[in-house]
Amino acid sequence: MPDDSIPLEQQLQLLEDELRRVHRFAALGELASTTTHEFNNVLTTIINYAKLGLRHKDTATRDKALTKILEASQRAEKITNSVLGLARNRGADRIPTDIAKIVEESLVLLEREMRKYRVQLELAIEPAPPAFVCGNQIQQVLLNLLTNARQAMPGGGRILIRIAHDATANTVDLTIRDSGSGIPADKLPRIFDRFYTTKQGPDASGKGGTGVGLAMCREIIEQHQGKIRVESTVGVGTAFTLKLPVAQVEQPTSAMPLPKLGLPLDTQPATA
Repeated sequence: MPDDSIPLEQQLQLLEDELRRVHRFAALGELASTTTHEFNNVLTTIINYAKLGLRHKDTATRDKALTKILEASQRAEKITNSVLGLARNRGADRIPTDIAKIVEESLVLLEREMRKYRVQLELAIEPAPPAFVCGNQIQQVLLNLLTNARQAMPGGGRILIRIAHDATANTVDLTIRDSGSGIPADKLPRIFDRFYTTKQGPDASGKGGTGVGLAMCREIIEQHQGKIRVESTVGVGTAFTLKLPVAQVEQPTSAMPLPKLGLPLDTQPATA
């Protein structure tokens, strides 16, 4: 029950803080589930080809089995590196961050899910400076937007991920564009409202439908002094763009020129 000794505004703030924590734990649980499935697929491949190599003694079959085992092991290495990247990004501090690296680590974790739902991923990575962000929080936003994009295309489709530098606004722009059903114009102004959703509930993967995800995304981006923009056309698709502040690189102060030491140029001997 509400505590009457605590002002209503403070109670509301405490409830919102708790909601953020619950949402972060839910996102972490989804990532753990995704990573577990990925590792299970890799281990199944390794085990099956190891059995194949043991059953067949000919060189060709064993070479094929070892090649497949090596490929699966390299896949496992990529997943491990992505999970380690998530662990490194768990801090709350904002630091200069390579957004392309955040995208790469996120896609490793979502690759299986995207294949399952017949979603083709395209990357357009342009040279961009580091953004001044908390990598953990930006990755949370990215994963949410990618999941939304995939859910907007139940029959499969295409997602374009673009990174570019907006020199005029001094931002790193991250765009996620899908070829899905689009959002009706009358619903578009409300999609960032908390608990508002255009979905009927979680999909078959158990994700989405709470109306919390996009509200959290906007809150996170605005806390970074950034902006989140959306464009959508029914029957064509939707594009979300994150405009993230560029990390300011401190320029080293130029040192004063040192005087040259040595003999003067005119070295004529003094006359007595």
